[in-house]
Amino acid sequence: GGFQKKGHSARILSPEEAERLAKDQVLVSEFKQLKLEKEAQKNWDLFYKRNSTNFFKDRHWTTREFQELKACREFADQKLTILEAGCGVGNCLFPLLEEDLNIFAYACDFSPRAVEFVKKNALYSTERCNVFQCDLTKDDLLENIPADSVDVVTLIFVLSAIHPDKMHLVLKNIYKVLKPGKCVLFRDYGLYDHAMLRFKSGSKLGENFYVRQDGTRSYFFTEEFLSQLFQAEGYEQVVNEYVQRETVNRKEDLCVPRVFLQSKFQKP
Repeated sequence: GGFQKKGHSARILSPEEAERLAKDQVLVSEFKQLKLEKEAQKNWDLFYKRNSTNFFKDRHWTTREFQELKACREFADQKLTILEAGCGVGNCLFPLLEEDLNIFAYACDFSPRAVEFVKKNALYSTERCNVFQCDLTKDDLLENIPADSVDVVTLIFVLSAIHPDKMHLVLKNIYKVLKPGKCVLFRDYGLYDHAMLRFKSGSKLGENFYVRQDGTRSYFFTEEFLSQLFQAEGYEQVVNEYVQRETVNRKEDLCVPRVFLQSKFQKP
């Protein structure tokens, strides 16, 4: 069981949660922070080595949550060109290609190992998909994708893994390949999500920014921060709201509060 609501108000913490977060102010040392930044690609590669293609479930909710994948067409069978920025092993990509035969997808990921997994997938076809390794903060997308050629960019649970100081570089990079009038569809971790509250002391890198035990990092977005980030790079905000879900585990009588930010930003 559980419920879901969308809106502009952030989740309200319980007094215990607020106290625990207030206490946890010690930041990871600058030396370790620099090491994590330097080894970010290696840490994600090791993540995929350990988990192969089994960690994330296939995301069959994408077309349900993002009606734009259908709505951005001018006629029913119009061929769409999409970019999945940060495709992982294809959990979002392959359900989309299966559901919609009129999509050509560019897909890229930071991890060379993840890209190899995509290429080995039985559904991978170079006629419908072009996957490549890319560090979105510094590798120019124009080397693989023509300027102003993409109808939709999906940025799903990707930006949170990038240092907040470099997030604007990703948005600048994507802007170049997106057609004017078209959108970036965004979904990622929101402030006070259950995952944020579970970090142990000694995991904090900065405001709303944490490191997991495997060295991968996660940022938790506020609506304001995301809005400023996109608008500073020239995008217009269409939708930007929290999705709050309470997942109830009846057996253990646990309520797990999940908070995501789901948004749509348009290139004018």
